Amino acid sequence: MSNSDSYYSIANKLKNEKKITEAFEVMFHSLTLEELIALKLELSARSLKGKLYGFKIWQSIPDITKEAILMYANSAAKSRGEAAAFLGISRNSFRKYLKKFGIEDSFKKKSN
Repeated sequence: MSNSDSYYSIANKLKNEKKITEAFEVMFHSLTLEELIALKLELSARSLKGKLYGFKIWQSIPDITKEAILMYANSAAKSRGEAAAFLGISRNSFRKYLKKFGIEDSFKKKSN
């Protein structure tokens, strides 16, 4: 298995699904995380005609952030142990969080 085969890339997955392009990646890279979150909220509000009421965004931020970091660790690490170590949590906690957030275990894909 080559190095590129052992690395499950979120970017490659999104490109294959035709959700992003190389040009999008270049533009995306120039934005800060804060700008990305604010833009996502603005676009979501726009599609709902400005009505994001009822969604408890402030209380949801910790879980949204944890899910994003978990997705990255799950995709970039070579093993569950490496992903857990990157996050500073146990392997058992790592598995529980994968299940809690419904994140596909990319390690199963790597071994195929």
